[in-house]
Amino acid sequence: MNPFWTVTLFWIATVVCVAVALAFVLPALMRARSAESKAQRRDINIAVYRDQLKELEADRDSGLLSAEQFESAKIELETRLAEDALAQENAPEPVAASNRKLGYALGVILPVAAFGLYFALGNPMSLIAIAEAQANPAMAGAQGQHDILKMIAQVEARTRENPDDAAAWTLLAKTYAAVQHWPEALHAYEKAYKLTPEVPSVMTGYAEALAISNNRVLAGKPMELVRQALEKDPLDIKGLELAGIAAFQEQNYAKAAFYFKHLYQQLPPESPYAQDILEAQKEANRLAHAGVTGMDNLADLPDVGGTIHGTVDIAPALKAKLAKDDTVFLFARAKGGGAPVAAIRATANAFPLEFELDDSMAMNRAVTLSKVGEVTLTARVSKSGDVKAQPGDLEGVLTGVKVGASDVRVVIDQVVQ
Repeated sequence: MNPFWTVTLFWIATVVCVAVALAFVLPALMRARSAESKAQRRDINIAVYRDQLKELEADRDSGLLSAEQFESAKIELETRLAEDALAQENAPEPVAASNRKLGYALGVILPVAAFGLYFALGNPMSLIAIAEAQANPAMAGAQGQHDILKMIAQVEARTRENPDDAAAWTLLAKTYAAVQHWPEALHAYEKAYKLTPEVPSVMTGYAEALAISNNRVLAGKPMELVRQALEKDPLDIKGLELAGIAAFQEQNYAKAAFYFKHLYQQLPPESPYAQDILEAQKEANRLAHAGVTGMDNLADLPDVGGTIHGTVDIAPALKAKLAKDDTVFLFARAKGGGAPVAAIRATANAFPLEFELDDSMAMNRAVTLSKVGEVTLTARVSKSGDVKAQPGDLEGVLTGVKVGASDVRVVIDQVVQ
């Protein structure tokens, strides 16, 4: 629909709404009340007359009034009633006249006030803008692009004012990556990585920018960054994605399927991205089982022989500290410590949380649940979403858990200091 018809239909609908409002208000004010109101007044006067007559009859019966006094009072009462009735018949109706004046006034003031307030407080030009955006989606997209570029300019100003602002460089890098300005994203990620070399999301973002700038080849420094990031945060989404893509590039399809499966577990299943990852996992599994690159790939398929079943719960004293957007992590580490041999990420929307850990969740195929035998389970509610413990996070630890155990219960019962 073109802008002309969009705006025209809006104003037609507005006029109809005002007319409906007046239709409810004006008839009651403009209606003549003479016949109905006079009839009501007559009924009231007759009722009063009857009450007074009953009082006279009671006084007569009790001996307070003689028969002559009763007849005289009755005649006087009837005469007064007749006079009142005649006066009401001839009386003008000032109320009806005043109501008509109010009705005429509202009929003018209400539409003027409605349209006046809209033009004073509203934004009539937005109608044209919306209509033009619907008629020309490319123009709307250009406006959104303009807003992003404006934000980029603001962040760049921050980096110029403070070249050591790691958060600004990270935001600038992610924004450039979102609009696929990869040379600029690479430059920003280089700055952010120099300032914060231990942050997994910066490492994997930097790896992606490096790979895309090198014909999308992940081998070399990009994969070094990815491996380091996954050691620090085995659930880093970008790291799992890049690791799966790199394995696919190397035709190690079983390994690619493993990373894609692990990535899919971190995503909302209904999201388009999750569906794409699921399809990639299925394709990698198909190629691996088809023996496209030989039996070595099948040997890399995860062995889920070592499992641990249980629940994560939170102490009643700490439930008040939970928020819906908090993130829950569960890590299984070998008895001697080190990197997690299995990990899960979830949301803190309900406790107790059921879990199952198995060998498919290992980030290093050389160290799996079934190979360590006994683990320490650490459950943590992260307020920031960071895999590293921060002050204010909630945590619980259970040691000496045998691989193969079920009905394990980990209780989050302490606040990280």
